[in-house]
Amino acid sequence: MPELQPLRAEHAPALLAFERANRAYFAAAVPDRGDACFAEFADRHDALLAEQATGTIAFHLLVAEDGEVLGRFNLVDLADGTAEVGYRLAEKATGRGLATRAVRELLVLAAGRYGLHTLHARTTLDNTASRAVLDRTGFVTTGPADFEGRPGLTYVRHLGEDRASAEAAGGQDAPGA
Repeated sequence: MPELQPLRAEHAPALLAFERANRAYFAAAVPDRGDACFAEFADRHDALLAEQATGTIAFHLLVAEDGEVLGRFNLVDLADGTAEVGYRLAEKATGRGLATRAVRELLVLAAGRYGLHTLHARTTLDNTASRAVLDRTGFVTTGPADFEGRPGLTYVRHLGEDRASAEAAGGQDAPGA
């Protein structure tokens, strides 16, 4: 079973392979990261690890038994008990409930490890799979969003009272939020 792991330096080659293999798939649902992301990947990876060390961001990878990266599940802008959730799942890993399971695990980590009480998320309006993951994991739509000119929705999820439900497994998958 794939495991959610904190981002580490040794993940760099598998993470780059994941991003390259799924670039077109992700670009259909969320804005593309651009060529610079790939050309400067090593420096960018080091910068993300340095930022993670400050405690203002928490990156996680969904890693298969063979070390292949199947997804990214992140908490960004950690401050005052809140953070924004972002995620993307490899195209070949969809349809197995992995995104929903990983987001649920991230909810448990957010409350327990990071002491968060409120999570925000957003996704493009046409990314129905990602919207379904957010719905299944207890996020509530709060309003419209804009993704570089693409319409989207914002969501919120309050943690705490229903921790047991956040720990439950199951669901479907999405390419990214």
